[in-house]
Amino acid sequence: MVVAKKFVLARQCQGFPKESDFELVEEELPPLKENEYLAEAVYLSVDPYMRGYMPRVKLNTTMYGTQVAKIVESRSLKFPVGQYVLGPFGWRTHTVVPENGPTYVGMETYLLPDFQGLPISLALGVLGMPGNTALFGLLELCQPKAGETVVVSGAAGAVGSHAGQIAKIKGCIVIGIAGSDEKGKWLTEELGFDYFINYKTQNVEEELRKAAPQGVDCYYDNVGGEITTTVLNQMNAFGRVALSGSISSYNSIGPFKVTTPNLTIVLQQLKLEGFIVTRWNHRWMEGIQQNLQWIQQGKLKYRETVTEGFENIFKAFTDMLEGVNVGKAIVKV
Repeated sequence: MVVAKKFVLARQCQGFPKESDFELVEEELPPLKENEYLAEAVYLSVDPYMRGYMPRVKLNTTMYGTQVAKIVESRSLKFPVGQYVLGPFGWRTHTVVPENGPTYVGMETYLLPDFQGLPISLALGVLGMPGNTALFGLLELCQPKAGETVVVSGAAGAVGSHAGQIAKIKGCIVIGIAGSDEKGKWLTEELGFDYFINYKTQNVEEELRKAAPQGVDCYYDNVGGEITTTVLNQMNAFGRVALSGSISSYNSIGPFKVTTPNLTIVLQQLKLEGFIVTRWNHRWMEGIQQNLQWIQQGKLKYRETVTEGFENIFKAFTDMLEGVNVGKAIVKV
């Protein structure tokens, strides 16, 4: 009998998550049935969107999240022992999985492709959901052209740092917005961003006018709020905006007040589109292979912030929400 550890949502968060909102419990797993396999967690993902989805998680059920797991027992020909799988199994150490699932909010379960020697943890980052979010969101919605100016908010996170690098690959001028000079140094000196704005210590409106005197053509938005209003007000006619996330509002209590620049949107004829990356599930492996190729060509770099120990996933989660991480935040079980 396998005993799994899991974190369940004990109560819905009011504002910023508290450790008491979760409970660590044990669960005895049943023997495998035909076409099932046992997955043992190796790496767990913590992502900003998880805070946004928490109201959908039923109380006393496993907290949602994706993981890279190793198949340690199997009664499925499609999922053999020894292979690694990416699945939305949640904050748990072991999972009995049917070969046709599970799926959650559109995220599907699949065997990892060959990463050609790269770490399997990248399936939670640059070679997984964040990587595809950056790739499809930027290229399909913003459609940046060489010479255009692209602004990325949340630029030092897993998605933002990736989107900015793709914009550079496409020949754009890239401005990153993040919350520390250390992050800014990484973005400009290692990833090739042209400019960096520290929204905590600088005036974003003034600095953006200096960095983009001719205006902004594309905006990849991970944060929402006043930063987004500021960027929209400096966009050129027919600018394109990909709305990927709203980090600034995830922990808000009550109405979230922000000025909406409707007149700018109308007069500049801006195109804004929100998206969830699972709309491109049918092209998922295409995105992974493109990102893998860029890594191999030296055009795409990545960084992981790793927290050791399953029991420390709450700390990893809240550190990520506070912007402590650089690049992708993961937990090594």
